[in-house]
Amino acid sequence: MGTKAKAGRKQLLLFTSAILCPLVLGKGTVHIPEPEVRVPENNSVKLPCSYSGFSSPRVEWKFVQGDTTSLVCYNSKITVPPSKPTVNIPSSATIGNRAVLTCSEQDGSPPSEYTWFKDGVQMPTDPKNNRAFINSSYTLNQKSGELVFDPVSGSDTGEYTCQARNGYGTSMKSKTVRMEAVELNVGGIVAAVLVTLILLGVLIFGIWFAYTRGYFDRTKKGTSSKKVIYSQPAARSEGEFKQTSSFLV
Repeated sequence: MGTKAKAGRKQLLLFTSAILCPLVLGKGTVHIPEPEVRVPENNSVKLPCSYSGFSSPRVEWKFVQGDTTSLVCYNSKITVPPSKPTVNIPSSATIGNRAVLTCSEQDGSPPSEYTWFKDGVQMPTDPKNNRAFINSSYTLNQKSGELVFDPVSGSDTGEYTCQARNGYGTSMKSKTVRMEAVELNVGGIVAAVLVTLILLGVLIFGIWFAYTRGYFDRTKKGTSSKKVIYSQPAARSEGEFKQTSSFLV
């Protein structure tokens, strides 16, 4: 087998968990054709490796830099340590309601698992197993990083932090965010309803007052059409002239 990597001014060594012990027992061999490979920086390089005499070996490529050794390739996949996770935590949550806190990061390979901390104390997956969290009702999914309070209780107020780890490299913690568990503002709701009823009452009273004062009748009269009244002239003798008819507009 072999692996590809970008060469730098570093040293790459091969280790397998199955090699160290079986080599001592003489049950397997590992062959590296070139123990030392020199490649210009920023170029690609292929590192070959062959082995025999092992039953279902687990092959790992590790990177050595000084006294630090980190895993590069496991199960034919390149490993990357987790990056700093991103969290979505509400600043306040109403007691009795449902609240969802999320945590995620995209760089870890294999995918990271997540742990939550409240006020610096690690939260157990089951709150009933820990006295410090026995009054909380939540579910914690370490795979998805989701922390759900259902329902929120007064004891859930605190500062929350999430940690991502995948077994390779250093575990990473998110920023710390405070969440306040608050009571439902019943007084505010009642006040809003009362104000609405008062405004509705004032509107109804205004309509009634205008009606009793005849405002609507005057408006109706002012918009009615004018009528023309014609009176017939009275009979008169011949040769006599006198205005006997009129128009009233």
